[in-house]
Amino acid sequence: MQAYHFKFWRIAFLFFAFLGISGMVQAQKIWTLEDCINYALENNLDINKQLFTVENNKDVLLQSGLTMLPNLNANGSNIWNYGQTVDQYTNTFATNTVRSNNFYISSNVTLFGGLQKLNTYKANKINLLASKYDLDVIKNNISLSVAGYYLDILFNLELLDVAKEQLRITVSQAERMEKMVEAGSSARGDLLNILAQKATEQLNVVTAENRLYISNLSLQQLIDIPVTQDFKVEKPMLKEVQAPKEKINAEIIFDHALKTRPEIKSAELRVDIAQKRLAIARGYVQPVLSLSGSWGTGYSGVAQQIDPNVSPYISHDTVGYTVPSKEKVVIDQLNYSYRTKSFTDQLRDNSNQTVGFYLNIPIFNGWSGRTAISQAKIQKSQAELDLGIQTRDLRKLIEQAFADASSALEKYSASKEKVNAQAEAFKYAQQKFDVGVMTSFDYNNTKKDLTLAESQLLQAKYDFIFKTTILDFYMGNPIKIDRE
Repeated sequence: MQAYHFKFWRIAFLFFAFLGISGMVQAQKIWTLEDCINYALENNLDINKQLFTVENNKDVLLQSGLTMLPNLNANGSNIWNYGQTVDQYTNTFATNTVRSNNFYISSNVTLFGGLQKLNTYKANKINLLASKYDLDVIKNNISLSVAGYYLDILFNLELLDVAKEQLRITVSQAERMEKMVEAGSSARGDLLNILAQKATEQLNVVTAENRLYISNLSLQQLIDIPVTQDFKVEKPMLKEVQAPKEKINAEIIFDHALKTRPEIKSAELRVDIAQKRLAIARGYVQPVLSLSGSWGTGYSGVAQQIDPNVSPYISHDTVGYTVPSKEKVVIDQLNYSYRTKSFTDQLRDNSNQTVGFYLNIPIFNGWSGRTAISQAKIQKSQAELDLGIQTRDLRKLIEQAFADASSALEKYSASKEKVNAQAEAFKYAQQKFDVGVMTSFDYNNTKKDLTLAESQLLQAKYDFIFKTTILDFYMGNPIKIDRE
């Protein structure tokens, strides 16, 4: 018994240890941009919802195709009738309880119906393709959003490094200033200024850490992963920001995107769908020609036939009297025995078939057909406007992204020169401050200018990376970060 308990607890320990190791492995995972995008595409609820829409449209397309085939229906009945009735198979009165059966098979096919079924099938086929493009639109939007949030994390990571580095310099300077004040070579006011700057930069570090936490949280929520503080993204070595080698402009990007973007394809297909629905509406005012066929049979308990198993007999029946002798007039009558006609024989004998053509010509139905045509024309015009709006929005987005990327590149170049200049100015200021020829106030201002310049450089850098990522994406390139 003790050995059993020992074995149980050892198994339990190994099990929970495995869970703990698995959790640590998951927590220690370093997420690349590709990992985040793939996870979002697999788990995002909006994508899964659109997948159901695609599957539903597949079923609708299949159903609309099957409606063009002839239908086939069968029915049967078993009836007991009590009281007087006229039997439908013998056309005689029956007063006792009668059992009857009816069996019926029918088929119908539309030979011509304004091509409504064919146009419905074509419209549903186009709609299925449009829903797939809609799915691609959702995937693209999520992928771009993931890239934006991912780059925001990288930006905040670098911003935190800048804040920490500035704090490290200030802490070192404060320690040195304390020694100088104790030695009497510097005024205590200079130390207080440095300590105030130290407190400010400690706050800057906390602020940067909070921004990094929020950006991590936002990315986790976007890709629908359980939120954890252990979430870490890969920090790649980014390529130096530089102008594209190929000469490209917004018009070239727009022309390419216009041919490939799923939102444009979807809008174009919506116009085609509207055209098919207009053709369907026109079918409402056209004649409908159909072909029908049926087979039926039945059984009746009233139906009788001569019983071949019983021999007939002759009876002498009086039919009258002679005049005036009053003698009987007798004839010989051959009598038969009857039985209910068998079920099989009645099914065979009562069989009937019909074939017929039916023509329905709509003349006046409350103007419903004309109203349907008018509404279909309006929907077609709306679809064409939607296509125009999508095209306009795509152009504006690309033109804005191109302008932003160009502006960010110029801003980056200017910010880089400014950082270099501010770095030299700070280096010079630090030398002057160390020898006591610069006040702590001026020193702190120079240091603030350097921090601001470095922050502006980072902002321009990641703004350029994100905008060029958008432009590359609209040129059909996958979303990725250029590495060294």
